[in-house]
Parts: sequence; structure tokens; C-alpha cells
Amino acid sequence: MTGFHPLDGARFLRDEHGADERLVRLVANHSFALLEAEERGLRDELASEFPLLDDPLLVDALVYCDMTTTPGGGRTSAQERIAEIVSRYGADSVVGRFIRRAEPEIFSSVERIEAALAVQPR
Repeated sequence: MTGFHPLDGARFLRDEHGADERLVRLVANHSFALLEAEERGLRDELASEFPLLDDPLLVDALVYCDMTTTPGGGRTSAQERIAEIVSRYGADSVVGRFIRRAEPEIFSSVERIEAALAVQPR
């Protein structure tokens, strides 16, 4: 409906499938979507309809999964994923501007999860 996949996807899951609120809020806010919503003039709509979750580890884990996986499902680094996104959409596009703004937060999330994984027994 809006062309903004986090918001449209969350609404679809909520309205068409009755998905759990926690899942819907994760979809709506994945990978710092609030920054892209701001670029699109949808910040207030996203924030009021789907508030951020207060679970930093879960939020970081979702960012990690999103930003270390290619569109085809392969593994990649966060740096390569961001470069792929910019090349696909263009540096001056809404998505290109957003991803560059979110880049420091994305890298921080990925680093926190990689540190947590390094201390976990496998």
C-alpha cells in the first residue's frame, strides 16, 4: 500500500494473518526501518502503529540476520550487504540515503551479535 516493505509487511502479517504482535513489530522495525520511514515521510505512522521493541538483543539478532544474508539467502558481510543495497537502489535513492544513515548502527548490531556468538559454546 505504501511501497515501504517494513510497514506494508507488518500490516499484512497483522491484518491478513493475525500474526503475533512481537513478530509484527519486528518486521515493521527491522534493520532500523524507522530511519527509512523518516526519509519517506512515514516515521510518525510507523512509530505510532508499530512501536519499537524493548529487547535489544533480539533487535540486534534480527539486524544481524538481515544484514549478513544476501537477497538470495547466501552468507555475506554487513559491509558487502550495504554495498549491494546501495548498488541496487543507487546512492541518491531513498533506500541509498537511509542505508548510509543506518550503517553505523547496523555495524554495531552485527558486532554485538558476533561477540555474543564468539562466547557461546558450539
